[in-house]
Amino acid sequence: MKIHFYVRFHTNYGQSLSVSGNHELLGNNDITKSFPLSYLNDELWHGIIEVDDETDSLNYKYILHQDNGDVTYEWGNDRVVEVSKISAEEIQLMDTWNHAGEYENAFFTQPFQEVLLKTHAESKSKPYRGATHVFKVKAPLLKKNEVLCLSGNSKIFGDWKTDEPLLMQKEGNWWVAKLNLNKEVLPLNYKYGIYNTKKEAFVQFEAGNNRVIYDANNKKKVTILHDGFAQLPNNTWKGAGVAIPVFSLRSKDSFGVGEFTDIKQLVDWADKIGLKLIQLLPINDTTATHTWIDSYPYAAISAFALHPIYLNLEEAAGKEFAEIAAGWKDKQKELNALPDMDYEQVMNFKLKAIKELYTLKKDSFKEEEEYIKFFEENKHWLLPYAAFSYLRDKNGTSDFNQWKTNSVYDKAVIEKLSTPSQRHHASIAVHYFTQYQLHLQLQEAASYAHKNGIVLKGDIPIGIYRFSCDAWVQPELYHMNAQAGAPPDDFAIKGQNWGFPTYNWEQMAADGFDWWQKRFVQMGNYFDAFRIDHILGFFRIWSIPMNAVEGILGRFVPSIGVHINEFGKNGLWFDHHRYCSPYISDQVLNELFGNFSERIKEYLNPAGHGQYELKPEFATQRLVEKHFDALEASEENNRIRYGLYDLISNVIFFEEEGSNEQKFHFRISVESTKSFQHLDDETKNKLKNLYINYFFRRQDDFWYHEAMKKLPALKRSTNMLICGEDLGMVPACVPDVMRQLGLLSLEIQRMPKDTKTEFFHPNDAPFMSVVTPSTHDMSTIRGWWEEDRTKTQKFYNNIMGQYGEAPYFCEGWVNKAILLQHLYSPAMWSIFQLQDLMGMSEAIRRENPHDERINVPANPKHYWRYRMHLTLEQLVKEKDFNEELSSYVDASGR
Repeated sequence: MKIHFYVRFHTNYGQSLSVSGNHELLGNNDITKSFPLSYLNDELWHGIIEVDDETDSLNYKYILHQDNGDVTYEWGNDRVVEVSKISAEEIQLMDTWNHAGEYENAFFTQPFQEVLLKTHAESKSKPYRGATHVFKVKAPLLKKNEVLCLSGNSKIFGDWKTDEPLLMQKEGNWWVAKLNLNKEVLPLNYKYGIYNTKKEAFVQFEAGNNRVIYDANNKKKVTILHDGFAQLPNNTWKGAGVAIPVFSLRSKDSFGVGEFTDIKQLVDWADKIGLKLIQLLPINDTTATHTWIDSYPYAAISAFALHPIYLNLEEAAGKEFAEIAAGWKDKQKELNALPDMDYEQVMNFKLKAIKELYTLKKDSFKEEEEYIKFFEENKHWLLPYAAFSYLRDKNGTSDFNQWKTNSVYDKAVIEKLSTPSQRHHASIAVHYFTQYQLHLQLQEAASYAHKNGIVLKGDIPIGIYRFSCDAWVQPELYHMNAQAGAPPDDFAIKGQNWGFPTYNWEQMAADGFDWWQKRFVQMGNYFDAFRIDHILGFFRIWSIPMNAVEGILGRFVPSIGVHINEFGKNGLWFDHHRYCSPYISDQVLNELFGNFSERIKEYLNPAGHGQYELKPEFATQRLVEKHFDALEASEENNRIRYGLYDLISNVIFFEEEGSNEQKFHFRISVESTKSFQHLDDETKNKLKNLYINYFFRRQDDFWYHEAMKKLPALKRSTNMLICGEDLGMVPACVPDVMRQLGLLSLEIQRMPKDTKTEFFHPNDAPFMSVVTPSTHDMSTIRGWWEEDRTKTQKFYNNIMGQYGEAPYFCEGWVNKAILLQHLYSPAMWSIFQLQDLMGMSEAIRRENPHDERINVPANPKHYWRYRMHLTLEQLVKEKDFNEELSSYVDASGR
């Protein structure tokens, strides 16, 4: 049987197309062996293969090749031809390229197909018997009782009459009609339309020109038209959601911290309001130190394991051990009465209780069929994680470099260490038990959400904890000699140093991003969508050397450095010592420290001519940190510590490691350094031009290609809806990449991406985006309102359109007005922190808005402990508030 491939795609010079699929002639899904197509005309590419009649089904997709070797896959995995069911000598496939960025593709992701748009049951596939033409088209946003129909200038199409159009059947993602057009005179004009089966009425035609069938009739040939998407409104679906960390939930049954079981009560409240999504912070295990420092949810010791703190002990005990659970009630009430989470108390008690439950259940739970399945499916991460947790506690540290044995992971050794015959087996198997119980509870919460028409959105951190199980098992996937962070911004003027190792993307790409794919599979067990934390890190990461404390000493990696020859071309004489070493002079010391300069000089060596250099024992920020950490904290010691930090960062360039003084990278915010300010004006202007070129021009195309090496492959590995947190210093190429790949952007009112504006208006949001007035890294609406009176006044007059003086405090009506702006945004999703929703009601909101903040990014040692002040049971019963909020969500069309 001959199969003709025709695909509509306009290519540019240097581009070509091929077909990849599950047949040896198509390369067996290996794109390096895909079948090349031939250029037919400006709109079509064509190719022919011949397959055996016994071929079952052909699953294929098109690939775009650039002359530089880059490839782009069309989106989707649903081009399937059931060859064995077609009795013909030839099959002609007339296809339309599916761009990943088409709005409609978002509605074929997991949250929409399995929960939000699950309105059309599939029909039983009709046989091809007698069919010469098969029409296939997608239309994801049809309402209940609506189906697609065909109409055209032929009797079989109803001669454009809309009272009895040809109704189509739903098969998978496609609406399908199988017709015999042998008696029709071609070409034929046709269009798709919408028909309401309940009202028995035609609703509307699709937009655009008529579609046309040109091919001649041939009884020995079947033509399958993959017509892409029906040209119907594709930006009409909008939803609203609530964002809150699990640890912040409070119910009468929670144990001093929110638990997975509390999600069900949050679902009940969200359902009452009309919200369609619940967004959570990362829920992976962060147990590294057994102190409150582990409250930081973005420092996971495993990208797969769930955090034991979220386990509901009573449910894990079950009816069988209800009496034992009853003995925990007093402690539960004590911890639950606290205004915030006491991480250490909660964790210490829960871990003891979990061990007690494991001892009671250790023989029975392992025999459960569901546990056996869970263990086998998750063994690839569960066994090393459990061993890591055991070794962490045995050695008193998660820093595996300090372990007496097993500091280097060896799979065979760890498997032997984990065998049931070992004396310490209970200390390992308790972690199997814990993860299994967490899995059951979170899975039940997710299922409950789905039954109520609500989807769960998770959060994928950009990094992993330096001393994590993942780093122990596969250190080659990470640059352990670097620290990830973020450049300076309004929230952290010295930048951020997260301490995570950066990713070794080349190594990750070598095995097809296997670690990421497994991570997404794990996440897909519970979540329907996820937020990529700091998606800019997929373009380039802010990499900080290990000897630095502050993020300001980092640079973007990868990036194109300034070659030494460029200085001469720009009229600059390059002085390595002047540009790359801390510039310290009497004048600089006087400007920075005034009368305190003599005290600072105790840490410096004179270098002649009124210049100084740092003493070797204080030459890096880490050496300074080590020195002052050993001293008693005092105001004077802090002034010296941070003063020395500033002197160390008083440079203009960093030399690129391994470049032999040939390549250099600008220190960010270079104009703010005393080193730069003490240059002559001509040199400053020339450096300024080079700085602008370095940060805002030369990198853009390079970073575009870096992102396109990673993000398309990662997106193809999951069908969850992906939202990117694209805030901060955003390269110009980022919006284009996100549009091309159909990734939702994040738009925040007080963090506009246009640097010329002070505020972003939700009404200007693109459809493929999430709008929110605040995130967990920011103060809430009410907290922000009190931070900067001048900004608040501008916002009140210019964004809210109000006259006169702004209220000193954020009154309920002000908070409400801001929520409404976001609800009526054209963005697909409006998602609000729970604190911001409650902020519109002066009757139920917390008294002090500053108690509602979850994180302060400028503080790397922040204690993540916020909990809602009401219980979920109380929130569900707040009739007036719930009815008012529900009416706003409903009126906004969300």
